[in-house]
Amino acid sequence: MNPLTSILGTIISGFVLAVIIVVALGTSGVNALEFEVWFHVLAGVVWIGLLYYFNFVQVPAVGQALAEADSGGPGPAAINKYVAPRALLWFRWGAVATWLTGVGALQNLAEGGAMKAFTLSEGFQVIGVGAWLGTIMLFNVWVLIWPNQKKILGMVEATPEQIAGAKKVALMASRTNTLLSIPMLMCMTGHMHGLPF
Repeated sequence: MNPLTSILGTIISGFVLAVIIVVALGTSGVNALEFEVWFHVLAGVVWIGLLYYFNFVQVPAVGQALAEADSGGPGPAAINKYVAPRALLWFRWGAVATWLTGVGALQNLAEGGAMKAFTLSEGFQVIGVGAWLGTIMLFNVWVLIWPNQKKILGMVEATPEQIAGAKKVALMASRTNTLLSIPMLMCMTGHMHGLPF
């Protein structure tokens, strides 16, 4: 059986390969923080990857599909019915997993590490700013983007005026998250690897 024929098989195989690499290279020095950071990065790739997908691919594609619907084009129905709900499921839970593993990594970084980061204590300012940006982004996902996407996709009842308003709020919150992701990623990598300035 080829594990690459299913997404679950592919993911399990990726974890098995990672374990083989750890064992092959030796497990001395591997600690909880490294695994927490690894899970944080994996979850973050899902979350931010989908954020970028929505902003760089799906939103322009739906706009184009809407523009071409009057001239016989397919319209946005397939994206909105089949792709968007699944992508939004992974997007919002990826956000939660990223935030939780990030807080766990901060706790493993030092005693009281999460509190030190969120209070921007000495030595934790860079990672703390990143943590706050990630927290704002998580808020945007669950409080602004998701409730409005449910209106846009017809998952909850909404008037045409409410849908029009929901489109604007969801887009601006998503674009805000895209904007915030750039300095957030700089702060997250900059804490351990130095800032670029």
